[in-house]
Amino acid sequence: MAHLDIRCADWRATVTLNRPDVRNAFNDEVIYELTKAFHDLGSRDDVRCIVLAGNGPAFCAGADLNWMRRMASYTHRENFADATALAEMLRVIYRCPKPTIARVQGDVYAGGMGLVAACDIAVAADTAQYCLSEVKLGLIPATISPYVVRAMGARAAHRYFLTAERFGAAEALRCGLVHQVVRAVDLDRTIDTLAQTLIQAGPQAVSLCKELVHEVAEQEITPELIASTVRSIADIRVSPEGREGIQSFLDKRPPSWLARG
Repeated sequence: MAHLDIRCADWRATVTLNRPDVRNAFNDEVIYELTKAFHDLGSRDDVRCIVLAGNGPAFCAGADLNWMRRMASYTHRENFADATALAEMLRVIYRCPKPTIARVQGDVYAGGMGLVAACDIAVAADTAQYCLSEVKLGLIPATISPYVVRAMGARAAHRYFLTAERFGAAEALRCGLVHQVVRAVDLDRTIDTLAQTLIQAGPQAVSLCKELVHEVAEQEITPELIASTVRSIADIRVSPEGREGIQSFLDKRPPSWLARG
């Protein structure tokens, strides 16, 4: 793909935003390519983990300026279609059946925050800076909000949505936008360790765990929700992968999905 570098090896796919000259800002073409990449990789049996990365000093600076210039003359219908495509890209990343890791090596602005928040795990270099800058342009971070608010919480979102302040790695970690902050020289080693941990888990179990989090997060604990979780554990216990995982543990041997790896 023109704007992405995609590599697959040893059960891991790495999707790298490759527009360092514009700080990996996205436009309609990048949105299309990211949507297709995560849709395709999510269905591949030889992929058990996807890392989203950026090439150059920035992870993602949000919207491309040339794209924004075009949008300035869009009709409401054209803006609606454009925003729908962006929302679908974020949904595909968030709902991808494979576990996803954001490798945040540099600054993240505006829509780039949505990319980080849509991934299951985010690890960042301690030099990365963050900003939800939309209100400075008279806009709002609407399409990214479902993911960013889930990641950083409503209280932090109230401040940073409204003020468009820049904040650093320590604050991103404190409010939950990222899970771990490391030195830049340790970033790849940390990502490798996490990816290997995900790869060693049961592929079906990992996928179903993602669905489980989506189902129960911030939901009231009702009899219906409890019944759903009961069905989920009963289903996976009798599945081929569940039976193999339990039996391999009892037999003190690696499960079959590691033997295949």
